[in-house]
Amino acid sequence: MNTQRIILAGGSGFLGQALARHFLQLGWEVVVLSRHPQMQRVAREVAWDAESVGEWSRELEGAAAVVNLTGRTVDCRYTATNRRLILESRVNSTQAIGQAIAQCAQPPGVWLNSSSATIYRHTFGPSWDESGADFTPTPAVKDAFSVEVIHAWERALNEAVTPRTRKVALRTTLVLGQARNSVFPVLRRLARLGLGGPMGSGEQFVSWLHETDFLRAVEFLITHEKLSGPVNLASPNPVPNHELMRAFRELVGMPIGLPATGWMLEAGAFFLRTETELILKSRRVVPGKLLQAGFEFHFPHLRPALAALQLRAGEGHHC
Repeated sequence: MNTQRIILAGGSGFLGQALARHFLQLGWEVVVLSRHPQMQRVAREVAWDAESVGEWSRELEGAAAVVNLTGRTVDCRYTATNRRLILESRVNSTQAIGQAIAQCAQPPGVWLNSSSATIYRHTFGPSWDESGADFTPTPAVKDAFSVEVIHAWERALNEAVTPRTRKVALRTTLVLGQARNSVFPVLRRLARLGLGGPMGSGEQFVSWLHETDFLRAVEFLITHEKLSGPVNLASPNPVPNHELMRAFRELVGMPIGLPATGWMLEAGAFFLRTETELILKSRRVVPGKLLQAGFEFHFPHLRPALAALQLRAGEGHHC
């Protein structure tokens, strides 16, 4: 039996490297499309420019799956230049992959393309699953640009003509993992410094997912051929921000956590060169399609998920 091949576009980041390791452990051939190939990474890398069809497109022939994770980070100030780069990096790479798949004699069976659960409306009410169709921006949390980007991103995926390739939009939430550039070590550090209090009102919901369940969900989506269209990658149990921060304080054994008010977040976001929307928007999202298809989460609840990450880091915990 031939080894199955998976193509990871933009696979040099936190989630891409985790996926590469996961599928290599499963015995798959893994090819990473990267704008800056490096010899020391875990999988074979092929250069691409993330915006036009080139020699890299040959790798797609006969592949089992393509996962596109390409996109400039949104953890920056939304200047005119950064807005353009954020939008173009997502749309252009998606269009290029769509064109490459369309030219394949033996196209990949499935194409998973990154998206974001930020597309759903800011809410303190019932959770959004994939049937939720209210994508109205909320001026109070300044999310109009993010919603615009995700619409354009998913439109590029939907408009790609790939009749023999199933398409899935990965509406991913906050993935908790060990990598230095993931949110888990950042929030743990804040909690240890006594700064792990509520952010803003603390009532805004945080949808999250343990890294292990992200990897398992991607594998599940590749192998379950009836799943297509937008799929929420989130645990079934989003929590308010004040509960998230309390869990981090308990994890590190810190009894106090100074709150961060709205104006403090604005000032901090300015100096950290990011946007308060990433903190203040209430994302209450649940994985309707995954649950309906029978996917079982290893970490459906927050505290066991944090404890597992802490133990993996070789540290004790106080939960």
